[in-house]
Amino acid sequence: MKNTAYLILISALLAACTDSKRGPLPILGPRQIGNVRIEDGIRADTVYHRIGDFSFVDQEGDTITPQTFAGAVYVADFFFTTCPTICPIMKTQMLRVYEAFRDNTEVLLLSHSIDPEHDSVAVLKAFSDRLGVDSGKWHFVTGNKEDIYEVGQTNYMVTARDDPDEPGGYLHSGAFVLVDKDKHIRGVYDGTKKEEVDRLISDIPRLLAEYRSDR
Repeated sequence: MKNTAYLILISALLAACTDSKRGPLPILGPRQIGNVRIEDGIRADTVYHRIGDFSFVDQEGDTITPQTFAGAVYVADFFFTTCPTICPIMKTQMLRVYEAFRDNTEVLLLSHSIDPEHDSVAVLKAFSDRLGVDSGKWHFVTGNKEDIYEVGQTNYMVTARDDPDEPGGYLHSGAFVLVDKDKHIRGVYDGTKKEEVDRLISDIPRLLAEYRSDR
């Protein structure tokens, strides 16, 4: 898992070095090459990593699944409301993403709490209200702790776990993960750095343009 996460971050850094206005965004994550039989023989086909199934509850008490994001791209991250370190910076930066696309129905946001014992639906609702965001646009979700950790590590390939040696008792990535309409990871950005979030904000229209051109 560590090797996979490392490769994703390297791919994202390499993508950042290219001209963001040329060509499609890369599809990140592990991939498999399989033989697919067609009428005139065998050809190689690439199977890309996709975000798998999940089911959590958001700040309104609504069940959130991959179907919630059907027809939309979304940005995912992991946090907890009492985080004393990077989370306040991340939420300030995610608010920039929210404001940039608040009127675009094809862009949604998904923040997973890694402290579900404290971050109940009511706590997440109060947190969302303090930010002043639309709960239909930006979902703050809670659920079974192990399920959240598993989704972080296997779906988004970011760190999300208990760690008593860390401030607040948890260790989690500061990454913002951009997911396309086909549930592929298309970008990983450091959510604590303005320049990285600037790149995310410029990459989202680029990703949406792929669908308008019937890729």
